[in-house]
Amino acid sequence: MKKQQIKIKPWCPFCGQEVDRPQYADERRLDDFPVGRCDCGAVYVLDATGHNLGNAMVDCLVQATGDWDLAWELLPEEDYLTGRVEDYDEETHQIVETRNLDGRAVRGVLYFVRLHADIAVVADRAAAKKKAREGGGEKRKPGTNQKVAPAAAAGEKAEKKRRTSKREVKKLTAAADIDALAELCLEDKRTLRFMQRLLYDPLEDNRYHTAWVMGQVTARLAANQPGTVADILHRMFESCSDSASTSWGLVEAIGAIIAGRPDIYGAFTRHLLGFMNDKATQKAVLWGLGEIAATRPDLIRSTPFYSIFNYLKHPDPAIRGLCARLAGRIGATEATFHLMALAGDESAVVIHEQGRPTATTVAEQARLAEKKIASITQEKNHE
Repeated sequence: MKKQQIKIKPWCPFCGQEVDRPQYADERRLDDFPVGRCDCGAVYVLDATGHNLGNAMVDCLVQATGDWDLAWELLPEEDYLTGRVEDYDEETHQIVETRNLDGRAVRGVLYFVRLHADIAVVADRAAAKKKAREGGGEKRKPGTNQKVAPAAAAGEKAEKKRRTSKREVKKLTAAADIDALAELCLEDKRTLRFMQRLLYDPLEDNRYHTAWVMGQVTARLAANQPGTVADILHRMFESCSDSASTSWGLVEAIGAIIAGRPDIYGAFTRHLLGFMNDKATQKAVLWGLGEIAATRPDLIRSTPFYSIFNYLKHPDPAIRGLCARLAGRIGATEATFHLMALAGDESAVVIHEQGRPTATTVAEQARLAEKKIASITQEKNHE
């Protein structure tokens, strides 16, 4: 497909879901921007020219908090995360990579802001107070000057949440106790951070095991708190891109998290390919893409994946084996001849399945891939 024909629906940079067209508020000022809200809690505004991002950022913060004073007090990273999607065309509601559509320049930018959970609570309270004031002041009990107390303050004591520890999380992760870890994530938001620290392990088997467990846990957590999972994905990508930090286990975990809930975080798949340029993360990327492809091969095929087939000739047998595994899972008929060339490659490799190391060979992965491709092709022919 020619590049000028590629048009992509805009997505949320925090959760990967497609977002709706931003709209002007019913009551708007002259300097307002079109605004929208993602299901994960992110707020976004459109700067149609791409040259007014400063005002767009301020307006987005105000829209997210509902309060001018609170918006100016917040600090980036500490209180909220930002993201942007460029080359947005307002007329067709699509991303146009060539920045030109039918002779018309496309320069729109969608600017995103997502408040951290505790700040979002404060913003909701501020919005509620403002609404009460605009509605005629705070409610009071009939015949008195006493303010009506919220239900929690009137005697409904909030249930005390459980606190975990690094040692407990490490023990549960080693035992792959998904149920207990998912419950802990709801009780103590530090649980995921403790799990992330376990990724920094010199033993490769431990890193893959932790990554897979994180994928299973976040898949359950995403049902109730998709924004929390999006936050950790965002931070992992940032850490992987930071040359001053180590990416041990991070790329594997990103792949496992996307694979756990590809319906929510599938749009992050395209960003994984960027780490194929780093020799230190090539194995992790191929493993992660293979995990995603097990249930959603279409997500891989929606990326520029063809360059991956060159790794079927890589000198490292582990790379060849993982690449063959991926080719089979996406039904890559384009790689059939490359796979046939690996039929006699008995180089031993270890591929981690469900967090556990599995001994295999490059030839075995190539044979499995050919069978999978043949099966997928047969299914398509019967449709």
